[in-house]
Amino acid sequence: MDHDVSRVGEGDHAVIALHGWFGSAAAWQPITPYLDGTRFSYFFPEYRGYGARKDVPGAHSIAEAAADVLALADELGLGAFSLVGHSMGGSVMQRVLADAPSRVRALVGISPVPAGGVPFDEQTWELFAGAEREAGNRRAIIDFTTGNRLSGTWLDAMVRRSLETSDPVAFGEYLRAWARTDFQSEVDGNPVPVRVVAGAHDPALGPDTVRATFGKSYPNCEVVVFEQAGHYAIDETPIALVSTIEEFLAAVGERSG
Repeated sequence: MDHDVSRVGEGDHAVIALHGWFGSAAAWQPITPYLDGTRFSYFFPEYRGYGARKDVPGAHSIAEAAADVLALADELGLGAFSLVGHSMGGSVMQRVLADAPSRVRALVGISPVPAGGVPFDEQTWELFAGAEREAGNRRAIIDFTTGNRLSGTWLDAMVRRSLETSDPVAFGEYLRAWARTDFQSEVDGNPVPVRVVAGAHDPALGPDTVRATFGKSYPNCEVVVFEQAGHYAIDETPIALVSTIEEFLAAVGERSG
């Protein structure tokens, strides 16, 4: 990898956390103070075009992002690891699983993009595609995917952070990547333990959508609905999110010895 990845904890169970389309490694900051660093070691990489890798060139594809994750795991000496993926990171984590199934201990999706991509009507696609250059589009998307119920100050902060930590061209190319990449057949039936956190206020990747995608694809999948969250449980319900992630991963660790 071409940057030093941020890390929290020194525990035996390695966890690689993959950020979303509007995120970067900094997007995980609301939960990092509450992570159990004695049991787990969390790593927070960034995709090409984001954060410390904002100027790193690339194809900005799901396959490339997954290959970079595996390269990072090799660099860190991680044989097996669990993956946490938010939104677009949910697609990337499944691509890692498809490419290296023997190395993935468990998946945790937070409002995750399915392996089959996301269908859009024309009007919604124009809103999302316009977000490459328009801050107002980014704000409208974040507001919509959290149920039009959260503070305007928070929305503005999310937009500002997104603009500061992502290259606009990469941002636009990643939209096409996560929305239109389909490798569903490569993960269907995989027995890996999966927990998906779905926000009740997320009209895009909410409970019904994840049950119809992850729930059907993975035989060992559990969907947990957060009644007080939309698409951004990391920000909306950080302590509850950490608790459900670590409860699940601890159980996986106990089963696998």
